[in-house]
Amino acid sequence: MRYIFVHGLGQDSSSWQETISYMGETAEILCPDLFELLEGKELTYKNLYVAFSEYVAAISGTVVIIGLSLGAVLALNFAIDHSEKVQSLVLISPQYRMPKFLLTVQYNIFRFMPESSFRKLGSSKDAFILLTKSMVDLDFSKDVKRVSCNTLILCGNRDKVNKRASKRLAKYIRKAEFHEIEDAGHEMNEDNPEKLATAVVGFLWG
Repeated sequence: MRYIFVHGLGQDSSSWQETISYMGETAEILCPDLFELLEGKELTYKNLYVAFSEYVAAISGTVVIIGLSLGAVLALNFAIDHSEKVQSLVLISPQYRMPKFLLTVQYNIFRFMPESSFRKLGSSKDAFILLTKSMVDLDFSKDVKRVSCNTLILCGNRDKVNKRASKRLAKYIRKAEFHEIEDAGHEMNEDNPEKLATAVVGFLWG
């Protein structure tokens, strides 16, 4: 079994290191860098999803996907389209219908950030802005019922923006459960990696 950890926007694969360090055996854990998967293609959600889908499809057997924020959106999208490939799903701070106001705020934040901040993440300011714009109309409301695997949905107690959507999504997915993580905001893998690891291990192997 392979466990795929998918980072959020503004993060990279190294953002999972501390969480994984609390999980014990890591031989079967994969942490792709999303922007490297694009191999030079334009940074739109469609291109990113296609690249991610191809990455997962190339892995033999079923997989467990753990995704945060953007990573959770990609994981949810993949589980909707390829339910037979996903054994279990962990969605951290997910959205299933993109909040236009939130994306507008994110877009404006990106506009005023220095270009150097984006280069550290392997992309450019214009590319991040394009990705944000390309996600505005995403809506999986009618499709989430197709997720058939056991699903854990997590949200930090300080993540006010995503908590309501996380709880609703847990009701829409038949085999889902919701847990709130104390002392954590949106980037749970950085805010409280130990409690996140405990929740994931309890769900997957408890």
